[in-house]
Amino acid sequence: MLKVLNHPLITHKLTQMRKKETCTKDFRENLDEIAELMAYEVCRDLPVEPIEIETPMAKCTGYQLSKEVVIVPILRAGIGLLDGIRRLVPTAKVGFIGLYRDEETLEPHEYFAKFPKDLEHSVVMIVDPMLATGGSALAAIQMIKKRGAKNIKLVCLVGAPEGAEAVQKEYPDVDIYLAAMDEKLNDIGYIVPGLGDAGDRIFGTK
Repeated sequence: MLKVLNHPLITHKLTQMRKKETCTKDFRENLDEIAELMAYEVCRDLPVEPIEIETPMAKCTGYQLSKEVVIVPILRAGIGLLDGIRRLVPTAKVGFIGLYRDEETLEPHEYFAKFPKDLEHSVVMIVDPMLATGGSALAAIQMIKKRGAKNIKLVCLVGAPEGAEAVQKEYPDVDIYLAAMDEKLNDIGYIVPGLGDAGDRIFGTK
């Protein structure tokens, strides 16, 4: 499933992020707020189980999450989505995937991986602001699946059709959530119109 979240608040905040004059502080804060807004929709189908509780007035049946949620940001830009989602799901555990992209081949290379236990029975959210060629997302999904994960969601801010199609073709069982689907990739693998290098803009490294 591919879902583009056309929400007025998300669209407004994303527009602020796209502007080339937006400073690091405003870019990071808008990303954080969009992540929280997206999390509401991403979590819509989380499994729940009944639980007996007692209110001040009477006993009743309520519901609680029945599976652990694991958030896995792709370093480094994926960290920008982490806090917003954790505010909505504060019990979520966190794993990390370190990938860098070869600027000539555009292929991803792993340099770090650390995950909580029992991914097989968890809902795993892979988060990264950009879904460009799809190379990093495909590598991350493969790494997660090798460790037993079965319920995987890919959560990105901006996507290109090329990247979304690549993930859907290779992993049709992975749900994809985007704040926006942009026009295309340029000749160096960047999303157009996009918002530039998300990692550099989050951390002020350029």
